[in-house]
Amino acid sequence: MNVIIVGCGRIGAELAYHLFVKGHKVSIVDLRISNFQNLDPNFRGRTIEGDALNEDVLRRSGIETADGLAAVTNSDTYNLVVANIARDNYGLSNVIVRNYNPQWIPLYETFGFQTVSSSSWGAKRIEELLYHTEVRTVFSAGNGEIGIYEFSIPPELAGQKLSDLVSHTETCPVAITRAGRAMLTEGNAIVQTGDVLLISTTVEGIEEMKKLLDNKRGS
Repeated sequence: MNVIIVGCGRIGAELAYHLFVKGHKVSIVDLRISNFQNLDPNFRGRTIEGDALNEDVLRRSGIETADGLAAVTNSDTYNLVVANIARDNYGLSNVIVRNYNPQWIPLYETFGFQTVSSSSWGAKRIEELLYHTEVRTVFSAGNGEIGIYEFSIPPELAGQKLSDLVSHTETCPVAITRAGRAMLTEGNAIVQTGDVLLISTTVEGIEEMKKLLDNKRGS
Protein backbone atom coordinates (compact mmCIF):
# COMPACT_ATOMS: atom_id res chain seq x y z
CA MET A 1 0.00 0.00 0.00
CA ASN A 2 1.22 3.50 -0.87
CA VAL A 3 0.47 5.89 2.00
CA ILE A 4 0.98 9.63 2.45
CA ILE A 5 1.20 11.04 5.95
CA VAL A 6 0.88 14.80 6.40
CA GLY A 7 2.48 15.93 9.65
CA CYS A 8 5.63 14.51 11.21
CA GLY A 9 4.86 15.18 14.84
CA ARG A 10 4.84 12.32 17.35
CA ILE A 11 1.71 10.71 15.92
CA GLY A 12 2.77 11.07 12.29
CA ALA A 13 6.27 9.80 12.94
CA GLU A 14 5.00 6.79 14.89
CA LEU A 15 2.42 5.96 12.23
CA ALA A 16 4.97 6.30 9.43
CA TYR A 17 7.41 3.94 11.10
CA HIS A 18 4.77 1.31 11.90
CA LEU A 19 3.54 1.31 8.31
CA PHE A 20 7.10 1.16 6.98
CA VAL A 21 7.96 -1.82 9.20
CA LYS A 22 4.92 -3.65 7.84
CA GLY A 23 6.23 -3.25 4.31
CA HIS A 24 4.17 -0.34 3.04
CA LYS A 25 5.56 2.51 0.94
CA VAL A 26 5.35 5.65 3.03
CA SER A 27 5.82 9.32 2.16
CA ILE A 28 5.65 11.79 5.02
CA VAL A 29 5.22 15.52 4.45
CA ASP A 30 5.93 18.35 6.87
CA LEU A 31 6.48 22.09 6.68
CA ARG A 32 9.54 21.90 8.94
CA ILE A 33 12.52 19.74 8.08
CA SER A 34 13.45 19.62 11.78
CA ASN A 35 10.28 17.58 12.49
CA PHE A 36 11.71 14.63 10.58
CA GLN A 37 13.95 14.11 13.59
CA ASN A 38 10.89 12.58 15.23
CA LEU A 39 11.17 9.60 12.88
CA ASP A 40 12.80 6.37 13.99
CA PRO A 41 16.39 6.23 12.68
CA ASN A 42 15.52 3.00 10.83
CA PHE A 43 12.72 4.63 8.82
CA ARG A 44 13.46 4.34 5.09
CA GLY A 45 10.40 5.97 3.59
CA ARG A 46 10.32 9.30 1.75
CA THR A 47 10.47 12.60 3.64
CA ILE A 48 9.18 15.68 1.82
CA GLU A 49 9.61 19.17 3.22
CA GLY A 50 6.88 21.49 2.07
CA ASP A 51 3.27 22.59 2.33
CA ALA A 52 0.78 19.79 1.62
CA LEU A 53 -1.61 22.45 0.30
CA ASN A 54 0.80 22.95 -2.58
CA GLU A 55 -0.04 20.82 -5.62
CA ASP A 56 3.62 20.23 -6.46
CA VAL A 57 4.33 18.94 -2.94
CA LEU A 58 1.39 16.54 -3.13
CA ARG A 59 2.50 15.28 -6.52
CA ARG A 60 6.04 14.70 -5.24
CA SER A 61 4.59 12.74 -2.34
CA GLY A 62 2.83 10.42 -4.81
CA ILE A 63 -0.78 11.58 -4.40
CA GLU A 64 -1.73 10.40 -7.90
CA THR A 65 -0.90 6.77 -7.09
CA ALA A 66 -1.56 6.79 -3.35
CA ASP A 67 -3.85 4.24 -1.71
CA GLY A 68 -4.44 6.33 1.39
CA LEU A 69 -3.65 9.61 3.13
CA ALA A 70 -3.58 10.51 6.81
CA ALA A 71 -3.61 14.19 7.79
CA VAL A 72 -2.31 14.21 11.36
CA THR A 73 -0.95 17.68 12.11
CA ASN A 74 -2.04 19.57 15.24
CA SER A 75 -4.07 22.03 13.12
CA ASP A 76 -7.68 21.04 12.58
CA THR A 77 -8.22 23.50 9.74
CA TYR A 78 -5.06 22.35 7.94
CA ASN A 79 -5.97 18.68 8.28
CA LEU A 80 -9.48 19.34 6.98
CA VAL A 81 -8.31 21.30 3.93
CA VAL A 82 -5.64 18.72 3.03
CA ALA A 83 -8.21 15.94 3.35
CA ASN A 84 -10.64 17.82 1.10
CA ILE A 85 -7.97 18.35 -1.56
CA ALA A 86 -6.98 14.67 -1.48
CA ARG A 87 -10.58 13.53 -1.82
CA ASP A 88 -12.07 16.14 -4.13
CA ASN A 89 -9.11 16.98 -6.38
CA TYR A 90 -7.47 13.57 -6.60
CA GLY A 91 -10.36 11.20 -5.95
CA LEU A 92 -8.67 9.55 -2.98
CA SER A 93 -11.39 7.88 -0.90
CA ASN A 94 -9.20 6.40 1.84
CA VAL A 95 -8.54 9.59 3.82
CA ILE A 96 -8.08 9.61 7.60
CA VAL A 97 -8.09 12.87 9.54
CA ARG A 98 -6.71 13.54 12.98
CA ASN A 99 -8.83 15.73 15.20
CA TYR A 100 -6.90 17.92 17.65
CA ASN A 101 -9.65 19.97 19.28
CA PRO A 102 -12.78 17.88 20.06
CA GLN A 103 -14.98 20.93 19.42
CA TRP A 104 -14.22 20.47 15.72
CA ILE A 105 -15.55 16.89 15.56
CA PRO A 106 -19.06 17.86 14.32
CA LEU A 107 -17.50 19.72 11.39
CA TYR A 108 -15.36 16.69 10.49
CA GLU A 109 -18.47 14.52 10.59
CA THR A 110 -20.29 16.99 8.32
CA PHE A 111 -17.61 16.45 5.68
CA GLY A 112 -17.87 12.68 6.14
CA PHE A 113 -14.24 11.97 6.95
CA GLN A 114 -12.98 9.06 9.02
CA THR A 115 -11.78 10.91 12.09
CA VAL A 116 -9.53 9.96 14.98
CA SER A 117 -9.59 12.24 18.01
CA SER A 118 -6.75 11.38 20.37
CA SER A 119 -8.13 13.79 22.99
CA SER A 120 -11.65 12.35 22.98
CA TRP A 121 -10.48 8.75 22.75
CA GLY A 122 -7.89 9.24 25.48
CA ALA A 123 -10.38 10.89 27.84
CA LYS A 124 -12.93 8.09 27.34
CA ARG A 125 -10.26 5.42 27.80
CA ILE A 126 -9.04 6.97 31.07
CA GLU A 127 -12.65 7.25 32.23
CA GLU A 128 -13.15 3.54 31.52
CA LEU A 129 -10.05 2.60 33.45
CA LEU A 130 -11.07 4.71 36.42
CA TYR A 131 -14.57 3.25 36.52
CA HIS A 132 -13.98 -0.36 35.58
CA THR A 133 -10.93 -1.83 37.27
CA GLU A 134 -12.22 -5.39 36.76
CA VAL A 135 -13.36 -4.94 33.16
CA ARG A 136 -10.87 -4.93 30.31
CA THR A 137 -11.40 -3.07 27.04
CA VAL A 138 -10.73 -5.38 24.09
CA PHE A 139 -11.73 -3.04 21.26
CA SER A 140 -12.73 0.60 20.97
CA ALA A 141 -14.68 1.87 17.96
CA GLY A 142 -14.72 5.40 16.60
CA ASN A 143 -13.38 7.71 19.29
CA GLY A 144 -14.37 5.44 22.13
CA GLU A 145 -18.14 5.84 21.92
CA ILE A 146 -18.60 2.06 21.60
CA GLY A 147 -16.32 -0.60 23.03
CA ILE A 148 -16.08 -4.35 23.41
CA TYR A 149 -15.37 -5.30 27.02
CA GLU A 150 -14.21 -8.53 28.59
CA PHE A 151 -14.57 -9.82 32.12
CA SER A 152 -14.58 -13.17 33.91
CA ILE A 153 -17.69 -14.42 35.71
CA PRO A 154 -16.96 -14.70 39.47
CA PRO A 155 -18.41 -17.54 41.60
CA GLU A 156 -21.14 -15.34 43.07
CA LEU A 157 -22.65 -14.77 39.61
CA ALA A 158 -22.55 -18.40 38.46
CA GLY A 159 -25.96 -19.77 37.53
CA GLN A 160 -27.33 -16.40 36.43
CA LYS A 161 -29.06 -15.96 33.09
CA LEU A 162 -27.07 -13.88 30.66
CA SER A 163 -30.16 -11.76 29.95
CA ASP A 164 -30.28 -10.80 33.64
CA LEU A 165 -26.69 -9.60 33.54
CA VAL A 166 -26.85 -7.81 30.20
CA SER A 167 -30.07 -5.84 30.44
CA HIS A 168 -29.05 -2.29 29.55
CA THR A 169 -30.56 -1.08 26.25
CA GLU A 170 -27.13 -0.03 24.96
CA THR A 171 -25.46 -3.34 25.85
CA CYS A 172 -25.24 -6.36 23.54
CA PRO A 173 -23.58 -9.69 24.43
CA VAL A 174 -20.99 -10.79 21.86
CA ALA A 175 -19.61 -14.15 23.00
CA ILE A 176 -18.80 -16.38 25.94
CA THR A 177 -15.53 -18.27 26.19
CA ARG A 178 -15.76 -21.40 28.33
CA ALA A 179 -12.87 -23.81 28.86
CA GLY A 180 -10.99 -22.17 26.00
CA ARG A 181 -13.87 -22.48 23.51
CA ALA A 182 -15.74 -19.40 22.32
CA MET A 183 -19.43 -19.51 21.48
CA LEU A 184 -22.08 -17.05 20.39
CA THR A 185 -24.47 -16.05 23.13
CA GLU A 186 -28.21 -16.36 23.71
CA GLY A 187 -30.23 -14.49 26.30
CA ASN A 188 -31.22 -17.67 28.13
CA ALA A 189 -27.62 -18.91 28.43
CA ILE A 190 -26.55 -19.72 31.99
CA VAL A 191 -23.13 -18.36 32.93
CA GLN A 192 -20.61 -20.39 34.88
CA THR A 193 -17.69 -19.49 37.12
CA GLY A 194 -14.69 -18.62 34.99
CA ASP A 195 -16.66 -17.88 31.83
CA VAL A 196 -15.17 -14.97 29.93
CA LEU A 197 -17.96 -12.71 28.71
CA LEU A 198 -17.54 -10.28 25.83
CA ILE A 199 -20.07 -7.45 25.54
CA SER A 200 -20.46 -4.46 23.26
CA THR A 201 -21.66 -1.28 24.92
CA THR A 202 -21.13 2.40 25.63
CA VAL A 203 -19.30 3.85 28.63
CA GLU A 204 -22.69 4.49 30.20
CA GLY A 205 -23.78 0.93 29.45
CA ILE A 206 -20.76 -0.66 31.09
CA GLU A 207 -21.27 1.54 34.15
CA GLU A 208 -24.90 0.39 34.41
CA MET A 209 -23.80 -3.21 34.03
CA LYS A 210 -21.21 -2.81 36.76
CA LYS A 211 -23.89 -1.47 39.12
CA LEU A 212 -26.12 -4.43 38.24
CA LEU A 213 -23.31 -6.88 38.94
CA ASP A 214 -22.54 -5.20 42.26
CA ASN A 215 -26.20 -5.43 43.25
CA LYS A 216 -26.38 -9.13 42.36
CA ARG A 217 -23.23 -9.82 44.33
CA GLY A 218 -24.70 -8.12 47.35
CA SER A 219 -28.03 -9.92 47.15
